[in-house]
Amino acid sequence: MAEANDAAPMDLPIREKQPKQQLTKGMEHMRSYVTIQDNAAATPAKDTTDPGSDAYGVPATYAPIRQPTSAPIQNNPEKRSDPFQFGTRYLEQGDDIFSHNAWDHVEVDPQYSDFIVEQTEFQRSNQVSDFDKQRFNSQPEKWWDKFYSNNAANFFKDRKWLGQEFPVLGEVTREGYGPVTVLEVGAGAGNTAFPILATNENPELRLRACDYSKKAIEIIRAQEAYTAQESPALQADVWDVAGEELPPGLEPGSVDVVLMIFIFSALSPDQWKRAVRNTFTLLKPGGEVLFRDYGRGDLAQVRFKKGRYLDENFYVRGDGTRVYFFEEEELRRIWEGRSAEDGEDANADDESEDKKEAAPKFEIVNLAVDRRMLVNRQRKLKMYRCWMQGRFRKPPT
Repeated sequence: MAEANDAAPMDLPIREKQPKQQLTKGMEHMRSYVTIQDNAAATPAKDTTDPGSDAYGVPATYAPIRQPTSAPIQNNPEKRSDPFQFGTRYLEQGDDIFSHNAWDHVEVDPQYSDFIVEQTEFQRSNQVSDFDKQRFNSQPEKWWDKFYSNNAANFFKDRKWLGQEFPVLGEVTREGYGPVTVLEVGAGAGNTAFPILATNENPELRLRACDYSKKAIEIIRAQEAYTAQESPALQADVWDVAGEELPPGLEPGSVDVVLMIFIFSALSPDQWKRAVRNTFTLLKPGGEVLFRDYGRGDLAQVRFKKGRYLDENFYVRGDGTRVYFFEEEELRRIWEGRSAEDGEDANADDESEDKKEAAPKFEIVNLAVDRRMLVNRQRKLKMYRCWMQGRFRKPPT
């Protein structure tokens, strides 16, 4: 034993530091489509997001899609406008792709476009079993209960971009605006409701947060910002937007603004009509829906592998929650009350039990595709994102 202790220390081989892994295991199949070579020339591509930074691709901050009001400055390598306007950072030939972490209005390159088609065919040919389809679709709220039980209020980031993206929220929360009721559908853990409450200066604001996950509502009600309200402006309740009843305490025609932020995609296509009808019923004449959700071909859709495809553009995540990816024209039909087959009035060929009720017809104030590309200099990644954003108004009469 003494001889062993007195022996000269052994020279151990020095291990070289390994470079940081570029991709998660779930995205390894996309390596050649999302990695950037060190000397890669900038070419117009599509919108993206770092998969490890924002939950399920729901961003905490990003550039709004509103059109710029000022002309771009000539000879402007910094891509600035004076004053600065969101939506003006265009990626042009010769630009250093790493000079900024995000580029606006970016289209996917042909290679990535082909990959989307191939990946979609692969997903379609490796669908969820019929047994699992029934399991995931029968009680979707229980999967969200499980999700929030596991993640509490720490998974999604507060959506601080809401007032920037939807200026009407800044108007209704300013001092002196007067009585107004805002309903958030799919409130989750309060990552939309609490930022609105924190900036509110309108003592007559009535903010309602609803979700069909009981656990999510428990999390909202347990937070200090909720329990500390002296004159409660925020009220949270369990409610299924695709159910047969209206939210507790809300009457038809009592809501001024409905928020639907990454919630419509959690519904199955056969729930859309009822969800739209309930929303229409709750809104006052002239009331609006503020809408943000996933677009077709978004990174979150493309990175799904086998065993996640429920139906066309409809998937189940590893935690059992569901997600749908929309096209612009598809959303226009849904909210204007037109059928998918021929674009005509949805009531013309509706044979369901809801036929006795006319399909709601919202006015499309605006609806646009938000395409962005986010890049990560350290990991040499480019992520193409596609979101849908719109404002839908209940006709004044």
